Amino acid sequence: MPTNELAGNETTADATQSAKGVTWAGSAGGAHGGTSVSLRSLTRTFGATRALDAMSLDIAPGELVALLGPSGCGKTTALRIVAGFEFADAGEVLIDGRDVSGVPASKRDMGMVFQSYSLFPNMSALDNVAFGLRMRKVGSGDRRKRAADLLDMVGLAPQAGQFPHQLSGGQQQRVALARALAIEPRVLLLDEPLSALDAKVRLQLREQIRTLQQRLGTTTLFVTHDQEEALSMADRVGVMRTGRLEQVADPAELYSRPATAFVAEFVGTMNRLPAELGGQPVNGASTVTVLGTTVPAQPGGPDSGPVDALIRPENLTVKAAEDGNGIVTNRTFLGAVTRVAVRLSGDTEVSVDVSSAVALEMAPGTAVEVGLPSAPVLVTSRAG
Repeated sequence: MPTNELAGNETTADATQSAKGVTWAGSAGGAHGGTSVSLRSLTRTFGATRALDAMSLDIAPGELVALLGPSGCGKTTALRIVAGFEFADAGEVLIDGRDVSGVPASKRDMGMVFQSYSLFPNMSALDNVAFGLRMRKVGSGDRRKRAADLLDMVGLAPQAGQFPHQLSGGQQQRVALARALAIEPRVLLLDEPLSALDAKVRLQLREQIRTLQQRLGTTTLFVTHDQEEALSMADRVGVMRTGRLEQVADPAELYSRPATAFVAEFVGTMNRLPAELGGQPVNGASTVTVLGTTVPAQPGGPDSGPVDALIRPENLTVKAAEDGNGIVTNRTFLGAVTRVAVRLSGDTEVSVDVSSAVALEMAPGTAVEVGLPSAPVLVTSRAG
């Protein structure tokens, strides 16, 4: 697969500019004015495995919600139930308040983009995009014009006559996106559509998908295991685990105020530091002592037993100190930031993000002092 699929074609910025000038029936003010989607206590089992466990989720009209989680957490099952490719054992799928749980996929007015593209190999890009319109008995002239407009919108007007085998992976995925949008779906469903692409193309396409989704106002449910994709594209992200939603929040809240230890450690990098409950209360809030510093504990954590504090690398401080509490073991250059690995007393390993200029003073073997500011931390029962 070519690694630079935009070479010689429109740039993402050019395609975005094209999108600003394209309209068709249903696109003014957002596709169909926006459609609400509600999942109500969806349960689905496969043999002894419960893929969904009374999962509920509300998606506002025009919102892009990402379902994020490890393999086997139930996110794809939820998407397929919304699409009508699977049926729940219990629960409802509501579209604008109407229960469509028993409605076949072909009658749900949804567009879906798959990981595998699923283009027709014997059809040109234009005919692939126009296929859904042909199935809806749209006249030849209208459907070809709409398909051509959409290919222009995704920056592939010059490739309209090419067949899938003549297109790169990124171009094929853009054709698949245009095909899904051609029928002006009430809901757009994206099933890990970028996972088979290289990093540069993924970045370009996720920006383009988000721009088009906002332009058209199409309610969108996006399934991914890539946290960077979810956090950069979605209005809200739902983190799933064993068939349940652990937390649904906007990306900033999900990252900075995770509701559970699972969310904290799945989204971004997180340090686990031994801590002790109690100590002097801070503004009436319960506290925890970490690295010799007493800080507020976020509500909802354990109130007894051995605990760990969960702290992100950027929320720790580190400085060279001969009588410090740790030794630098490694440095990882990340551009403007360097991640410094430190072994604390008790063989606890932590990562601390510092500016790359400061990190030059912290070669492996340097004695350092690791500390933390007096900000609330998430506390969980000690692992193991």
